[in-house]
Amino acid sequence: MKLARRMSRLGTETAFEVLAKARVLEAEGMHVIHLEIGEPDFETPSNVIDAGSAALNNGFTHYNPSPGFNDLRDGIAEEISSTRGISVTGDQVVVTPGGKPIMFFTIMALVDQGDEVLYPNPGFPIYESMIEFVGGVPVPMRLYESREFGIDVDEVASQITDRTRLMIVNSPNNPCGSIITKEDLEKLANLAKEHDIAVLSDEIYNRFLYDGDHYSITSFPDMRDRSIILDGFSKTYAMTGWRIGYGVMPLELVEPISRLVTNSVSCTASFTQMAALEALSGSQDSSNQMVAEFKSRRDIIVEGLNAIPGINCAMPQGAFYVFPNIEGTGMSSLKFADNLLNDGGVACLAGESFGKYGKGYVRFSFANSSENIEEALDRIKNFVGSR
Repeated sequence: MKLARRMSRLGTETAFEVLAKARVLEAEGMHVIHLEIGEPDFETPSNVIDAGSAALNNGFTHYNPSPGFNDLRDGIAEEISSTRGISVTGDQVVVTPGGKPIMFFTIMALVDQGDEVLYPNPGFPIYESMIEFVGGVPVPMRLYESREFGIDVDEVASQITDRTRLMIVNSPNNPCGSIITKEDLEKLANLAKEHDIAVLSDEIYNRFLYDGDHYSITSFPDMRDRSIILDGFSKTYAMTGWRIGYGVMPLELVEPISRLVTNSVSCTASFTQMAALEALSGSQDSSNQMVAEFKSRRDIIVEGLNAIPGINCAMPQGAFYVFPNIEGTGMSSLKFADNLLNDGGVACLAGESFGKYGKGYVRFSFANSSENIEEALDRIKNFVGSR
């Protein structure tokens, strides 16, 4: 069967490919420590599970409006208004099965053939994949290790042309764990306003912040009307398998984005929305404890990696990833990641999985127990030492 040409422009998320390779090795008897997948290793809080179960038992098993139930949309609006310091109403919210659809739908709705999109690099690989899929031109905003994996705003300004339609910002960042400072966010906001550029602000890791404060680009004057916030429940409430996320956007985008929902997935599962509403309104203790545990793990893995000759690991300020420079080992990042899995039994991702500026780095997720991270560090040390 002949595939459409556009399929050749569609990328993937390497974490799932490496996970599949690791599962094969495990089936052959190898013990693998998984530091490749971006998923909290905690269970969904019990009150959220109970709410989802009750919803199933109470008939929440049918279609619902494409943008989501009004109760959840209103709850999300209240959460965003409180945490971002902006005024948002429920009719500005579209609920989707996971956060990725907001990337997909936003890019589809705003980017025509040949339009340019600024996006972070190293960055989440689906940004570049979706830009290319719709026929857009990806323009990487480079993150510099020398800037704590921050951007050079002047460089970004020089990349803007009359074809620039969208800017994607991600703070805290995957894979680097870096945040965009308030000062740089304001400068990016000013660029967006000056050049009439829409902004997709991926804030899925906003609760995983260990140093400093979280700022949303939407909080600056006149940015609410040109920005889409992407957020969800997968990370904060360990609900990756529930598939529920959302976008907060200008009213004029709600109908076209909802139409894309209707044409693709119809709606988001009803019972997961009731579970999400409980996640927002119920106790936050489990989420807060999870973040505190991740901070402890962050300190363990950064200290351990920096003790290994040839590896230099910056301290991430958010998310649950480290992005160490491994050039000092004499290996390419692709060779390092592949051989570490096959010979050392530790799964990680090569930096190139996150764009061309990821060369020379690897990503480790510290969404695993402290004991497993300690064991992984021993294996990495032995692996590097044997080369």
